[in-house]
Amino acid sequence: MQIIPVSSPSLKKDFLNTPKILYKNDHNFICPLDSEVENVFDPNKNNFFNHGKCTRWVLKDEQGKLIGRVAAFINEKKAFNYEQPTGGMGFFECIDDEKAAFLLFDTAKAWLAENGMKAMDGPINFGENDSFWGLLVDGFTPPSFGMNYNFPYYQKFFEAYGFVTEYEQLTNHINLTIPFPERFTKIANWVRNKPGYTFEYFDKKNAEKYINDLMEIYNDGWQDFENFVPIKKETLQESFKSMEPIMDEHLIQFAYFNGEPASFVVLIPDANQMIKGFDGKLGLLEKLKFAYRRWVGVTRMRAIVMGTKPKFQKHGLESVLFIRLGEYVLPKNQYKELELSWVGDFNEQMIAIHKATGATFGKKHLTMRKIF
Repeated sequence: MQIIPVSSPSLKKDFLNTPKILYKNDHNFICPLDSEVENVFDPNKNNFFNHGKCTRWVLKDEQGKLIGRVAAFINEKKAFNYEQPTGGMGFFECIDDEKAAFLLFDTAKAWLAENGMKAMDGPINFGENDSFWGLLVDGFTPPSFGMNYNFPYYQKFFEAYGFVTEYEQLTNHINLTIPFPERFTKIANWVRNKPGYTFEYFDKKNAEKYINDLMEIYNDGWQDFENFVPIKKETLQESFKSMEPIMDEHLIQFAYFNGEPASFVVLIPDANQMIKGFDGKLGLLEKLKFAYRRWVGVTRMRAIVMGTKPKFQKHGLESVLFIRLGEYVLPKNQYKELELSWVGDFNEQMIAIHKATGATFGKKHLTMRKIF
């Protein structure tokens, strides 16, 4: 077998083509856009290069056939927050062969060790954890945009190599054809009428304000979680720019108390229902199909991130935001399902919110760690 660093345009193409070859006969697989994957490895598109580095490889068999790929990266803002310096590996794809899988793992591990790391988390992303993050172990159905999909046999490779689960990522679904639970609705209507609370949706004309508000809420709401790194304004600006082609401003909701940003939720139509069958490409024909499917055929939304400042938690603000979303979405009679952004099994507060909405189990991913 040949493990080859990606160092040329042709090898970049090989890296992108590997999953297209492996999943050719898997009807659940939806190929991510080539541009979305390449942006992760482009220093001009990914601001994580300002405080980190990454590399990647493809694996070929004796005949030169693509049989796997992997990437390794170091986020210097997070790497040294752990008991041992910890890097990351991701974008792992492999045929059902343990030797091939272990060669990919060994290659990522060796590069990380050479760069001072003593452990690696995987499969994760060189970026925020709302995309390309986690090993799918339950719920092998078509993925929503940005969510990892993989063969079931990957789990045995990770476990045999010595990866241990750090936390479970739980993804729940809301059936939008069924009303929210009565208690949930009752709380929402009570809270929205309390003095001091106001609610708004995102306005592109005033994007700067809402990005700042989201950053303030997010960084305040998540600061007490272990190994938390504040989100940067540049990262949010990149995210909102990438969302523009599918963004619906009414699906991004904010709650305020006496003008202070308190809570938010960000939903997007599931772009995977728009790009299915594109094979990662987005040429003129695909763009025309994308524009058409944007309004016809998309039945699922995805909540990519939500947050509430600690002092406003358990105030029922999330209930109001979801009810407001329902009031906007349901009359359209387009969306049938909402996939809630994954929540770590350590986040009891968010799990409770998911349950309160009447959401049911959808998928489970694992974030795993291998200590060298």
